[in-house]
Amino acid sequence: MFPSNVTIVEVGPRDGFQMEKTFIPTDLKVAIIDNLVTAGVRRIEATSFVNPKVIPQMADSAEVLARVKRQPSTHYTALIPNAKGAQRAIDAKCDSVRLVICVTETYNQRNVGMSVAQSILACDDIIHMSSAAGMGFEVIIALAFGCPFEGHVPEDTPVGIAHQLAAKGITNIGIADSIGTGNPVQVKCMMRRLQTELPNVHFSMHIHDTRGLGLANLFAALECGIDSFDSSLGGLGGCPIMVGGTGNVPTEDVVNLCHEIGIQTGINIEGVCEASHKMQAFLGRSLPSAILRSGTRQQLFTKITH
Repeated sequence: MFPSNVTIVEVGPRDGFQMEKTFIPTDLKVAIIDNLVTAGVRRIEATSFVNPKVIPQMADSAEVLARVKRQPSTHYTALIPNAKGAQRAIDAKCDSVRLVICVTETYNQRNVGMSVAQSILACDDIIHMSSAAGMGFEVIIALAFGCPFEGHVPEDTPVGIAHQLAAKGITNIGIADSIGTGNPVQVKCMMRRLQTELPNVHFSMHIHDTRGLGLANLFAALECGIDSFDSSLGGLGGCPIMVGGTGNVPTEDVVNLCHEIGIQTGINIEGVCEASHKMQAFLGRSLPSAILRSGTRQQLFTKITH
């Protein structure tokens, strides 16, 4: 059964921006985030508190959060790699933090310099820190459907990690198809299993569109009742390791799909498109969103009849 409402977590300002080699001016980052809030986006992954030597694009993280026009109705979150990043997020007054744990040893070591077990153990400190600061904490289980280094990932692997996290009292867990290797049948099987085995956990999904199955996978998750999805304005993003890896499912396309099948998001598509057009102008290239390119159903009818 479809949920009646879906929460869109806009991750373009983090997952999308971090892939760009040209430094995006802080003024533009702030303007894009404020535009998205005006469009009705109520949860934004505004930045990440990582080592700027590793990801120079995120060197202005604290400044971005200090300059956005904070709205009480909007939840501003940030990605962190460890407890040090969590403290920086607390100092920047984030509403919550998100920690990524990659399911394979090879990628997790390359991503954060820790084994999977060490990353799971590191959650203990972050749970304590975030709780003391009154800040939310979510863990994203990345590469849940496949890894560019180790290939196929058995379903038991991400499910097992979810069980370990739930045992620590973590109740918000995201499942990420980080390189776009999942298919709708896999998504439905995994999400139904997780919901059955861990009924007290709220699950969300982070889906990349590498093979054009992004919206199909999202639809499969909707059929399971999943009501929170990450997406990126215009479809910005990619995978720093995998050649040909594309960005998240585009925010415009996700909102359009939800609205067409009667699911509310509270987001104005035209407002999101406005932000995406600004990014296109700065980057000097087209973004992959189908709605950004072709328009909504009603806009298409207008083009046909006129």
